[in-house]
Amino acid sequence: WVIIFVGLLQLFSSAQNIVSTTKRILFLGNSITWAGMYVNYVEAYLAVQYPGRRFEFINVGLSSETVSGLSEPGHAGGSFPRPDLHERLGRALDQTKPDLVFACYGMNDGIYMPFDTGRFQKFRDGINWLHQEVVKTGARLIHLTPPDYDEARGKCKGYSDVLDRYANWLLSSRRSLKWEVIDIHYPMKKYLAAHRKIDSTFRLDGFALAEDGVNPGETGHWIIAREILLYLGFKDAGKSTGIVESIKQISNAEELVKLVTKRQTMMRDAWLTATKHVRPGLPVGLPLNEAQIKSDELMREINDLINNKGND
Repeated sequence: WVIIFVGLLQLFSSAQNIVSTTKRILFLGNSITWAGMYVNYVEAYLAVQYPGRRFEFINVGLSSETVSGLSEPGHAGGSFPRPDLHERLGRALDQTKPDLVFACYGMNDGIYMPFDTGRFQKFRDGINWLHQEVVKTGARLIHLTPPDYDEARGKCKGYSDVLDRYANWLLSSRRSLKWEVIDIHYPMKKYLAAHRKIDSTFRLDGFALAEDGVNPGETGHWIIAREILLYLGFKDAGKSTGIVESIKQISNAEELVKLVTKRQTMMRDAWLTATKHVRPGLPVGLPLNEAQIKSDELMREINDLINNKGND
């Protein structure tokens, strides 16, 4: 009973802390974070729950990136190695000055090869370094376990086991080091397995959260967002099958999500450009001051939807 009480108290405290003490929320990660749907869903949900608060969500997820510093031979057809978070984290933290950081790594860190103790150590070293660098700024850090890898779609044999091990290590760090860790890996794995069992096509790969085995679609991103919201104490999020249903008290929920996504995409590109990432092939963002002006205009539209168009 004591353990249950402490757990409930932590959830309550998390929800209270994000409302009372948090202004800037930074998201770090690879292409799944860069795609940004789960970031947008969390922002939209909190905007509806706390219309009087202005949280600043900053997404600097970078496609292909690792925290391990590893890159497989011939990555991107040999045109460039995987970006390494070590190269840019200092600039990102210095410029964004977050109060709260979410970090989601692991998917790329085993570089899509079977389990290897050396690669695993590189991942652990990278996560430990990331943890130290964020914590010493005074920001709160919450790790996410890597998403599930779907071998039926991705075809990299043994890689699902690799990410199981990476996720298990992070979850053990939650216990042994008292880190804050949100598990998105096993909820995604469980959801995928359950739907494969009832797939009407009777094919192993008939249902997928990620068509390429790596990058989830809307449902997968909602599972990630849902687990974040549940961790922060918003238990009603667990009752919804998607972001629109979770904010259905807003009559124009779909439009709200579109506006949040439009603003986030623009600001993501602006922040990535401002913090001088080195990955080729990404859009060049607007100068931050120009992007911020456009962002403020979009925020007014978002607030109008929440405050002025009312409930059904």
